[in-house]
Amino acid sequence: MGGLATALALAKHGFRHIDVFESASNLGFVGAGIQLAPNMARILDRLGVWKDIEREAVQLRDTTIRQGSTDEVLGHVDLAYVEATYKYPHMVGHRSSLAESMYDGCKREKAVNFFWSTAASDVQSFGPKPSFTAIPRKGGEPYTVQCDVLFAADGVKSVIRDQMLRLKNVNAKIIDTGQAAYRIMLRREELENDPELLELIEKDSVTRWIGEKRHIIAYPVSNKQIYNLSTTQPDVNFAAAPSATYTTKGSKPEMMQVFGDYCPKIRRMLDLVPDGEVCEWKLRVHEPLPFWVCEQTALVGDACHPTLPHLAQGAAQAIEDGAVIAVVLSKLPEITPQAINKALRVYEKVRMQRAYALVEMAAASGRAMHLGEGAAKAERDRQFAALKNGKGPVPDKWADADVQKVIYGTDVMQVAEEDFDSIYASLE
Repeated sequence: MGGLATALALAKHGFRHIDVFESASNLGFVGAGIQLAPNMARILDRLGVWKDIEREAVQLRDTTIRQGSTDEVLGHVDLAYVEATYKYPHMVGHRSSLAESMYDGCKREKAVNFFWSTAASDVQSFGPKPSFTAIPRKGGEPYTVQCDVLFAADGVKSVIRDQMLRLKNVNAKIIDTGQAAYRIMLRREELENDPELLELIEKDSVTRWIGEKRHIIAYPVSNKQIYNLSTTQPDVNFAAAPSATYTTKGSKPEMMQVFGDYCPKIRRMLDLVPDGEVCEWKLRVHEPLPFWVCEQTALVGDACHPTLPHLAQGAAQAIEDGAVIAVVLSKLPEITPQAINKALRVYEKVRMQRAYALVEMAAASGRAMHLGEGAAKAERDRQFAALKNGKGPVPDKWADADVQKVIYGTDVMQVAEEDFDSIYASLE
């Protein structure tokens, strides 16, 4: 998402030669459901691709937090104010629709060229003319690519980040969160004979069922033709897996056991997943980095700020990165390696504190959802109870109005535009 957003934003800001290297052979099936928050929609609208995404998305009218074991409503938040406040509604969609719309936007730009099935490997130079080795995955000899600016949007396993850190003698590592996720998409026809389940896909609502150390979040996507479920639970299947492993074939009986004490409604949905089609994702983050920029090379998205999904901001923050990069480079007072480096450090200044604050907020929200019996859970449930009278904060942070003000109410492109000159002048 970060790479596509960066390429598209640069093209929209008038840059004429943008090469995108992707190790996959095509976009393929990209993930599952995704929340399309207003701060993301605002940027995608400016990039000319939001209308295509919005057409297939579902607007959320409200959210309900329920006790997983009983289906009891703990809290309910009306989301109607979101569009009135931030000019874009909070929507949910299919991750592939988001990726494909940005890709289609890139294809409409003559400046953007894609190199599929090509991995970026050893960086020979981070600047003043960054260069790296491109390795075709379907045969062909490796070759060197040189550029004016290099953006590493290569994820939590970023090869370029690791080389950058070694160069600076910085030891920052991937953090095993001890959590994993099942991602499930149920077709409408699978739910039609169950009135309770059909009611879920008909609603313009996101539901979170919570319990000790685990939860499920679910909502309709693709014009309500698919019901998307994403879970978080303790990671027991990846304990001995190599660090490069993201996914594993899951066991349906194990999945059913993990949520065996959840309400019958949940167990009926999980039981619809065919045997052999259970996949589990390991959830990882990375220690905060002291820098994202080295000479004329910069990190983007999960390469520098991977996050847990509990705030629904992973893709949005990567897209914010790309948008800010385009703004700062478009405002260069001169085209020199030194000026490029300073502009990239403006990007870092605008984005780093916000991104890491949201990473920590997502982790904190997850901890609150996964509490076991005790004083902390009692206080959380007291806050949920107060919500029924319209009072107090929302423990599920993505639905909290004050948190939304921080996330949705910040226009990072505007911040970059307004603060560029002062930040740029302050840098040596």
